[in-house]
Amino acid sequence: MRRPVAIRLSAAVGTLALAAATTAVLSAPEASAAAGGATGYATQNGGTTGGAGGQTVRATTGTAIHQALCNRASSSTPIVIQVEGTINHGNTSQVSGGSCSTAADKIELKKISNVTIVGVGSGAVFDQLGIHIRESSNIIIQNVTVRNVKKSGSPLSNGGDAIGMESDVRNVWVDHATLEASGGEAEGYDGLFDMKDNTQYVTLSYSVLRNSGRGGLIGSSESDVSNGYVTFHHNLYENLDSRAPLLRGGIAHIYNNHYVHLNESGINSRAGAKARVDNNYFEDSKDVLGTFYTDAAGSWQVSGNIFDNVTWSERGEDNNPAGPNPQSNTSVSIPYSYSLDDAACVPGIVSRTAGANKGLKVSDGSCSAQSPDPTDPTPDPTDPTPDPTDPTGPSGTNLSLGAGADGSSKASGTSYGNVRDGDLSTYWSPAGSTGSISVKWGSATTVSKVAIKEAAGSAGAIGSWKVVNGDTGATLTSGSGAGVITFPATSQKKVTFTITSASGTPKVAEFETYAG
Repeated sequence: MRRPVAIRLSAAVGTLALAAATTAVLSAPEASAAAGGATGYATQNGGTTGGAGGQTVRATTGTAIHQALCNRASSSTPIVIQVEGTINHGNTSQVSGGSCSTAADKIELKKISNVTIVGVGSGAVFDQLGIHIRESSNIIIQNVTVRNVKKSGSPLSNGGDAIGMESDVRNVWVDHATLEASGGEAEGYDGLFDMKDNTQYVTLSYSVLRNSGRGGLIGSSESDVSNGYVTFHHNLYENLDSRAPLLRGGIAHIYNNHYVHLNESGINSRAGAKARVDNNYFEDSKDVLGTFYTDAAGSWQVSGNIFDNVTWSERGEDNNPAGPNPQSNTSVSIPYSYSLDDAACVPGIVSRTAGANKGLKVSDGSCSAQSPDPTDPTPDPTDPTPDPTDPTGPSGTNLSLGAGADGSSKASGTSYGNVRDGDLSTYWSPAGSTGSISVKWGSATTVSKVAIKEAAGSAGAIGSWKVVNGDTGATLTSGSGAGVITFPATSQKKVTFTITSASGTPKVAEFETYAG
């Protein structure tokens, strides 16, 4: 078992060392433009610096944003626009000028370059009014919330996308944004983050996309394949029906993102697209990777991902899910440097960093698969740890066999009762390679250790896992490999062992629980 290493998060003013995943993240000073610099594909093609070096202007209305753009000496004069307050249809008017092309129903960055829009102070909220980039380059959008933007034809309409890029767009970095809707297409909402008609060299980082039918796309149709070179990292995709993202042609690098409740499909690689998918955490979702709703196939390279309670549909003519055991079917070379956090760390890191008003904190990419024991905040990396495959188990009473104990499972295959019968010849298996098995009691029971014993012939099948407090949903610890698992003593009515990756089909013969 790997020795735990602390998660470390970098803020705008330096590095924050966290002793454990549950340690509070310190606040950072007021957001400043482009703290830390662009990442991913936005660093290519000359880089993305936005309005660095230009005048800084404060704006509290959409009209003031337009005025700042139009008052520049030229359409390429660098400018940083600091935004505070709520921007909506009521305070956004068209402004004319030689250095701008604006509209009354949206924030439109059209035929311009070298612009940063950054939320400051109490925050910037674009309410029912999106940000659209057309025929522009070198744009940064940072620390903003865009919500409830309706499609064309809606009462408050501006084309549908929360942030949309179209027509020869180059070098855009969107960072620490919150993009959200209040429903799907039937309720009038479209994509949260769309790229069309020759949009290239884009990065979306440390952002939240949630509560929408459509997360976003690269390419508006199977013939719109001139887009690409897009990086998605350290984002939260939550409660989306599909398009997380949808890729048509081009190349995307997708790493260290947390996906929760993708209801229909997730990363949809189509029409010759290539996706490199590294160290992401997929949770409680369906068909998180593959080619869906078309026979125009795309491809993917996968490594280090965790699939936690992910279900997969059957293959068909227009449906090619990558699971239940995703394998690479292409190779994607990445031209820039980057650091990967282990997938098991991703939910904790993303929850502390992603979205607007999080202080522009980022990960330094050094998190290992586990957090340190909170009672030992500075572990010695040379200190040996117990062998996780130790078959003897802890001493004391196995609470799984006691009166009042029961069990339950998700993605169940064989009977969950087999893990608490004291018989190593019987076992529980999930229907695929991942799933959850629980032990529960009629009243709160203190547990600080569990022992996971694999059935004969399946030793080593269990890969990564987490132990969860079934009462609260909190992760007590995580790691890899079967054996004895220790965590802080916790009083709970149910404890759950969730297998998030495995080689083949895992078989749990016994799920023992102990008070100490």
